[in-house]
Amino acid sequence: MVKRAHFGILVLAYRLLSYVVYMGSPSASSGAGDVEAARAAHLEMLSSVVVASGELEPRLSTPSLTHSYHHAFEGFVAELTEEEAAALSDHERVVSVFRDRALQLHTTRSWDFLDTQSGLRTDRLGRRASGDVIIGVIDTGVWPESQSFNDAGMGDVPARWRGLCMEGPDFKKSKCNKKLIGARYYGIQAGSAAPTSSNASLGAVTAAMTGSPRDTVGHGTHCASTAAGAVVADAEYYGLARGAAKGGAPASRVATYKVCSMGGCSSSALLKAIDDAVSDGVDVISISIGMSSAFASDFLSDPIALGAFHAHQRGVLVVCSGGNDGPNPYTVVNSAPWILTVAASSIDRTFQSSIVLGNGNVVKGVAINFSNQSLSGDRFPLVFGAQAAGRYTPASEASNCYPGSLDVQKVAGKMVVCVGTNSMVSRRVKKLVAEGSGASGLVLIDDTEKDVPLDAGSFAFSQVGADLGAQILDYINSTKNPTAVILPTEDVKLFKPAPMVASFSARGPGGLTESILKPDLMAPGVSILAAAMPSTDKADVPDGKKPSAFAIKSGTSMACPHVAGAAAFVKSAHPGWSPSMIRSALMTTGIYT
Repeated sequence: MVKRAHFGILVLAYRLLSYVVYMGSPSASSGAGDVEAARAAHLEMLSSVVVASGELEPRLSTPSLTHSYHHAFEGFVAELTEEEAAALSDHERVVSVFRDRALQLHTTRSWDFLDTQSGLRTDRLGRRASGDVIIGVIDTGVWPESQSFNDAGMGDVPARWRGLCMEGPDFKKSKCNKKLIGARYYGIQAGSAAPTSSNASLGAVTAAMTGSPRDTVGHGTHCASTAAGAVVADAEYYGLARGAAKGGAPASRVATYKVCSMGGCSSSALLKAIDDAVSDGVDVISISIGMSSAFASDFLSDPIALGAFHAHQRGVLVVCSGGNDGPNPYTVVNSAPWILTVAASSIDRTFQSSIVLGNGNVVKGVAINFSNQSLSGDRFPLVFGAQAAGRYTPASEASNCYPGSLDVQKVAGKMVVCVGTNSMVSRRVKKLVAEGSGASGLVLIDDTEKDVPLDAGSFAFSQVGADLGAQILDYINSTKNPTAVILPTEDVKLFKPAPMVASFSARGPGGLTESILKPDLMAPGVSILAAAMPSTDKADVPDGKKPSAFAIKSGTSMACPHVAGAAAFVKSAHPGWSPSMIRSALMTTGIYT
């Protein structure tokens, strides 16, 4: 309701929220394909339900229309009250109306491993075969200066391409080339639902976009180069994972669609990106984004499911990450039958950070750290967190490295051992707590994600499971002056067993129903080296080093573009195949583990 104050100013009595109005497949009468006609039709429908009060004119003389969908499907996004949203949901042309919710990112050697395991042989086809395949990556944008997007030797952009290379303050059209052929970004309208921590759990939009296709997170660049990055010799991450980096379809084209920032991803912007990608002419869409399994919704209010459905109808295969809420069952997301849903596996490489105890025993942990500790250097006193609790702090909190739980006097200059029995404190927070307390290093005992290395920068860090952790605790209790040192990371290849399902990878069956078996495929998603946005954060850059052009990341986000690249590879060999045929080829030729 709108009320008029005595001094002539309109006061909104109802809170306005962003809603997606989904209207199904486009029709000729709705102005499908005609931007202005479609927008005018949507404004007319919106105006018909805007609430008026008494003698007042409608609440908005020009209704707030954020996005208008009119290519692959029809609909729009608008700022509405609950009553207006309910009125629109009853309209005969409307299929569903739902809140514009925040989605989350599901954040080289892997392709060599895939080739060996599956016989895929991504090097078998020449450049000409895959040069006309276009992969659309909907994510956080792109870092165009990366050598992974070098277009050396590539032919002309396919004539069917209808996309854009949008400009921004830090992104010129010249950044696009014959490899990176398109780059779009999507903003959130000023005045949208206020992003607060209190309403984030309700699914309110929290993303704050920058006006540029440039990646300010690093996630999208990593995913795009994994799917279709050019071959880059001598790629490495500060000496680790050294080798030639390449995407699954290195001769394919890439178009990026930025819908996410550090704050999250807008579901309405993601829908717009799918609509644009289909119209632009992409062949495969890669989406490493999804909602938490705790907020799973039916397909008619799931933006990714809706967009993917219409993309599939238009001959575009949509590949999505299955989420990182594992290992419990029924946690997989993006589980619509027409989506190719991807789980994450390990590869035959691990990053080992050994813990050398004072008694000479060596415990092999997992982490990425670039500390200056060594076998020939100093040994550090070893203390269990519970023995270094601050005053009035429960030992259980100190053993978990809770913020503020450690006594600096008892920790400074020592190696701290903490456990992960409480999931409320992430291992990165534990690392920051130990580092902030002056500790010389941290040994984390936690079976959760023990196969996924945490990047600790220059701080000495290593993670072990409960069995190896028991050996360390036994040593602490067996001697009066326990000591230890954590060695810098070394990469170990031909690690067995591999592949294994990653601990974090969401499990099926389909989160909404047992009748849908998901995920469909598993692909490398642990410790994946790919192009990155060079970080200037001191915590991310080892002492004395320059920012790396590559990064090592884990998640179903990293697995998804592997499958998108493989799909592009198949498409290049069989240009006439439908999304279902490509999906079937990948699923029926994969190996069982």
